[in-house]
Amino acid sequence: MQFQLRHVLSRAAHWLQLTGGEPMIDRDFLKAYAYAYERGMLLEILTNGSRLHRDEVLDTLTRMPPHKVTVSLYGASEEAADSLTRTKGSFRLVMKGLEAARAAGIPVAITLIMTKHNEHEADSMRDIAREYADRFSEYGSISPTYDGQPDPLAAQSPRFLGGNTVFRGCPAGHTFFHVDPFGLATMCKVGRENPIDLMTNGVAGLHGLPALADAQMLRTGGCSGCKLSGTCRVCRPMAKAYQLAKAPLENYCQHREGESA
Repeated sequence: MQFQLRHVLSRAAHWLQLTGGEPMIDRDFLKAYAYAYERGMLLEILTNGSRLHRDEVLDTLTRMPPHKVTVSLYGASEEAADSLTRTKGSFRLVMKGLEAARAAGIPVAITLIMTKHNEHEADSMRDIAREYADRFSEYGSISPTYDGQPDPLAAQSPRFLGGNTVFRGCPAGHTFFHVDPFGLATMCKVGRENPIDLMTNGVAGLHGLPALADAQMLRTGGCSGCKLSGTCRVCRPMAKAYQLAKAPLENYCQHREGESA
């Protein structure tokens, strides 16, 4: 993350969530983190835990404590976790990170990513979370990629689909926004249409974001005129990603196959 972008964000935000992919692989991660911390920002890190054990990371997070560190757990064994991440040794690294964070006194939360790869280890994953985390949650709604590619849907476990609350609206683009590594700001990490280039426009460019966000929330395409919109559990940008991926309706919609969506 370049200095100019850090300067823009420090003037535009009070809460900063560092995520990815894996944010700690960025060579400027620790510098950006320290820059934001020194300006009084409330910091949250979403991480796969693979670099949480590193001395320089532990030193920074101990001296400048984050508001929250959330670690994603993809299984309770190397076989399950590594098959999902497609990275040999990923489970070993996340466990090493959890051990190191506990020893350093850095509190973490854990998100259990429930899939076909690890559903048989659900209870063991919960045991790990109870041992290493102050709190944990379970997430099973694996979505398509942001540009509508269907590959991640193959990992969904029917056992853990559903359960989301009714969508009642979202302040994305109004009270918070998403910025990618290139300084392009969008309403959120899912709704990435019509990005605003912060490197060119600076903070002033964010004034146009609310209107762009409102436009992306309008029900269009297959969702236009839906009679079940009052009990829908998916926001419009996410529904669009599912539609682009040609996902089965039961993955995201209350309608059945063959009915109008």
